[in-house]
Amino acid sequence: MRAVVTRVKNARVEINGEVSGSIGVGFLVLLGVKTGDTEAEAIRLSDKICALRIFEDENERMNLSLADVNGDILAVSQFTLYGNCRHGRRPEFLSAAKPEQAVPLYELFIEKCREKGFRVQTGVFGADMQVFSQNDGPVTLILDTDEL
Repeated sequence: MRAVVTRVKNARVEINGEVSGSIGVGFLVLLGVKTGDTEAEAIRLSDKICALRIFEDENERMNLSLADVNGDILAVSQFTLYGNCRHGRRPEFLSAAKPEQAVPLYELFIEKCREKGFRVQTGVFGADMQVFSQNDGPVTLILDTDEL
């Protein structure tokens, strides 16, 4: 699994002009699932993201976690994180998991974050979504379970 995690002051996702999910301070998580990913990757990624210490403390050091700042998570599915642009000008998405595999892992990731006590808002898997965020810093990290 792969995630792009952005520290935000606020973020929301809209579908057809209607807000599907909205948060204040927290993480905007764009989440991609690749063919062959398992529940273990979803759990490991949830553990890592929920424990990241990327909010500034009183000394302006990235030392505080999502829990420390009472932050929320906006999780948005994003199969394009597995786009391959090595050949030609149009990406191919052969390594992105099909919905029947990706949806349960996306939902497990969300469930595990909620079990840790975080409020998690979401988009709608496979929908045409518009994502808005006020990035904080900006601080953006790319996490890949192949590298954790």
